[in-house]
Formats: sequence, C-alpha cells, structure tokens
Amino acid sequence: MSRPDRFFASVPLLLLAAFAACEPGVTVEPADLVLHSGKVVTVDDSVPEAQAVAIRGYEIVAVGTDEEIDDYIGPDTEVIDLTGRLAVPGFIDSHGHYMGLGRSKMILDLTTAKNFDDIVALVRDAVAKAQPGDWIFGRGWHQEKWDRVPEPNVEGVPLHAALDSVSPDNPVVLTHASGHASFVNGAALAAAGVDARTRNPNGGEIVHDAKGQPTGLMRETAQGVVNRAQGRATEQRSAEEIYAEQKQMVDLAGQEALRNGVTSFHDAGSGFATIDFLKSLEDRGELPVRLYVMVRGESPENLNALLDQYLMPAQGNDFLTVRSIKQSIDGALGPHGAWLLEPYADMPGSAGLETTPVARIEELSRIAYGHGFQMNIHAIGDRANREVLDIYARIFADSGGGTDRRWRIEHAQHLSPADIPRFAQLGVIPAMQGIHGTSDGPWVLKRLGEERARTGAYMWRDLMNTGAIIANGTDVPVENISPIASFYASVARVMIDGTAFYPDQKMTREEALKSYTLNGAYAAFEENVKGSITVGKLADITVLDRDIMTIPDAEIPQTKVDLTILGGQVKYRREL
Repeated sequence: MSRPDRFFASVPLLLLAAFAACEPGVTVEPADLVLHSGKVVTVDDSVPEAQAVAIRGYEIVAVGTDEEIDDYIGPDTEVIDLTGRLAVPGFIDSHGHYMGLGRSKMILDLTTAKNFDDIVALVRDAVAKAQPGDWIFGRGWHQEKWDRVPEPNVEGVPLHAALDSVSPDNPVVLTHASGHASFVNGAALAAAGVDARTRNPNGGEIVHDAKGQPTGLMRETAQGVVNRAQGRATEQRSAEEIYAEQKQMVDLAGQEALRNGVTSFHDAGSGFATIDFLKSLEDRGELPVRLYVMVRGESPENLNALLDQYLMPAQGNDFLTVRSIKQSIDGALGPHGAWLLEPYADMPGSAGLETTPVARIEELSRIAYGHGFQMNIHAIGDRANREVLDIYARIFADSGGGTDRRWRIEHAQHLSPADIPRFAQLGVIPAMQGIHGTSDGPWVLKRLGEERARTGAYMWRDLMNTGAIIANGTDVPVENISPIASFYASVARVMIDGTAFYPDQKMTREEALKSYTLNGAYAAFEENVKGSITVGKLADITVLDRDIMTIPDAEIPQTKVDLTILGGQVKYRREL
C-alpha cells in the first residue's frame, strides 16, 4: 500500500483512538513523545489550534487539549512542557541547494563583506594558510550591498588585479551571492585558458574591460569555463577523499537546517551520481533531514534512459524523494542575467541572458511529462517566466489535460502583469522566496525602473488572489536558510533601511506559515503525509520561543528555534 493510501486508511482508526481517549475509563496505547501546555498552530482547518500533541513512532497519533492528551502519557512517555511556546509544522524550505549549503560552510563566507577591500583581506588570509597552487573558494559577495564602488571597475565590479596582488599563484573563485556569476583572479583565468580572445559560451558572458581584457567577472554559463579547470586540478582525488568531502557537506547542511527548524528541504537540484550518494546515506539512516531532490545536469539521453529507475515517491518515514526535474532558462537579476522583456534600466544594452535555449527547455519538459515527472524551471525575468508558461501551456494542451501535474516555476520573481493569472489557470506553482523580496528590494528599482518593479516584482498578493499556491523558501546559500527571516519578509516586506517594499503585496501570517508548511508539502505531492500537525501525518514539528502569529512585526526577526522534531525524534534543542 502506498504512503498516501496508508494515510487515508489509518486516519479513521487514529481519530477513533483520539476520541476514545476523551471518554472516562477508556485507555489508549501510550505515546512515545508528548508535547504539552503549548500553543499548537496546526495548519489544519479541521483543528486550527490545540495545546498538546501525542506522537508514537514517527507519526502524530493525537492533537488536542492538555487534558485530552494526558491519556496518552504512560510511564515511558517523554513529555516536553512547552510552557506556552508555539509549535508549528516542521518548516519546509521549498527551494535551496543542499550540497551548496554544506559547501558554503567549508569556504570563505563573503556575505558580511562591507566592500571589496574586505574580500581581498579574506583572500589574503586564506592564501597564507594554503599550499602553493591550491584553489581558494568563497561565496556571497554582492556589489549592490557594498558601501562603496571599487575603483577601477566595470559595471560596478572590480578588476582581477586586486586579487592578483594577494594571490598571484593560487587560483581564486568567488561566487556571487546569487550563484549566477563568479569573480576570479588571473591565476584562475590562466588555468582555464581564458584571455582576450576567448569567446563567450552560449548563455554566458566573460566580461571585458575597455582594453578588451577579461576583468575576472564570469556571468552565468561562463563560470563553467573556470569550474572545469578546477575540476581537472582535483580529479586525482581518491574515492575516500571525495566521499569524506560529500559527507561533510551533507552533515553541515543538515545541522544548519535543523538549527533553523527546517525538517524538509527541496534540493534544486542534483545529478544522478549525487542522488546515488544520498540514497546510500538514506539506506544507512544517515540523512539529517528529509530531501525532495530535483534531477539536474543530466542529458536528454540519460534522462530518457534512467528517469524511471530514479522515481522515488515518498513512502513511510522516507528521507529521500525523487520525482522532479530542474532546469534554468535564465540567470539572476543582480548580475544582470535575468531574461527580461525590455532592457535593464541600468544597462540599456542588455535584456539579460537566455541561459538554456527555449527549444531545449521544451524538449526536457516533454521528457519529464513522458516519464510522469514534475518539471521545475528556474525563471526570474519576465521574459523567462512568459517563455516557461508558454512551454507548459503547449505541453498541457497536447496532453489533453486532466492530470495533477503541479509543475513549478522556481523564483517567478519578475512578472508581466498579463502573466500573473496564468499560474493559477495552468495549475503552475510559483516556488518563491520571501526573503528575496526584501533582500533585493533596495536595488530592484535600479534594475527595472519603478513601473516594472511596482507591477511585477515579487507579486505574492496578486498571485494568491488569482488562486496560485506559493511555496516559500530561501534559495540557500543565496540567502540564509532561516525560515524566520523569510516569514518576516513575507508578512512585513521591510528592507534593511526600514522601509517596506510595495507592502500591498504582503502575505498574512496565516498565509506565510502555510507557504512554509502545507504549501511546500503540496508542491512535492506530500500534503497527505506532512505540512500540518494532523493525526496520521509525520511527526515533524518545530517549536519557537515566541508566537510569530501574534507578536508585533518588528519582534519576528528575534524569534529563535527551541526544538526541531523530525519523525518523532528531537533532532535539535537550543541551548538556553
């Protein structure tokens, strides 16, 4: 029996047990874990709020008042007194990069750099600790967040000579916060064979200065030129070294997720080799959180040949689900890679990049449809979103309709007003990131101009008003994995300067919580097993130190995760 079938079959029995517990003299099997004396916001319309939860094994067996749940407490039951704290369904990050999150904890963190001089200093320190020829990596810089523009620069980004001065022999690769550009030094360019004569790859750009020399900025697919050189330099590593590095990424990402109350994570995405590695960890019980992995980076031939073998729908206490494909049609707005209908306001000579040809995206989408896989396409610019919606519409029309596809557009950040209703009309899920709206807000007008920003940027309210189901997340490591930060951005839309970014597009707190729980489960075909605190569902629950549903907006960012419960086990407990 499939996991959804088991859910529907077990609910009547479990409900009877819960009701029986309320009758005097009727006993029930004790729970393994009881959460008591709290405020439980269930995201379940049938029982919106409760005080206590009983858990047996990895499932929820009862939800109700303290008195009702007392009957589930036996001599061996662990009881956690919530002392009035808020318990919500375990947060689901509906778009992030799991191995990238782990790797970001192993390289230079550039997110707090106030300017490029800070970054140069970090690289200088790393070189002092490195062996000659070692590659040095960092991630998280964003030129729009620096307190001053570096000089000299091209398009606000410095020239690689500044890095060369502190790292003449060690190749340096510093990835933009968005992941859609990298800044490299001369040694990295030399290792990749990049000079003034090197042509741009399809879907990418090697930025040049006025003399025609590479500046070190590699946009979109141009990053691959340097990445391949780095890969050649490390291909002599042993299988043991590769395994140890990958396992460290998994563990570090899991620790960060659990610390932030994230129990499920949609990974966007990984190739078959990485999925094989993750499956081996799941088989040994070594995956720290539940992963919904999108297949990415495989050829059409591989997809057609192997997809059916990799179909892994959620069953039981699964920690690995595979039933979707990820592709990208454009880049990111920050490095001018998002594909727009009209040119950038601050770069009139460019309308962004089509990183994967439309015909290729449609070919891969038809492969996904033929194998019963969900299609999830990264589209940030309004042109990119329109092209993807058009592709989906063609495929759906050809299929004759009637199938619960739940195809997604990842990010859906900048839309033409004419395309907003099409998401609900086509049943397409906008998998968006609340935190992007306030993180990007200070410079979105610079890229798009006021009219396009006002009518098309991060249109959460307009999308929901048309019936679209938004799944929330962070795009970590582009942003911090914190659901609290993204929740706050979703309900307040307050930027770092304290002003609100088009506040008419805000979510209510109930909508924001649902976008981070039940909607995320729906976006992965898992709403019958997770996403709400409901009898029969997985016991994935997050406990917070304050009530984000009622406290003033300004207090939400100070909220801490006190407990993360995954499959009925306390996996994180904040030290007080």
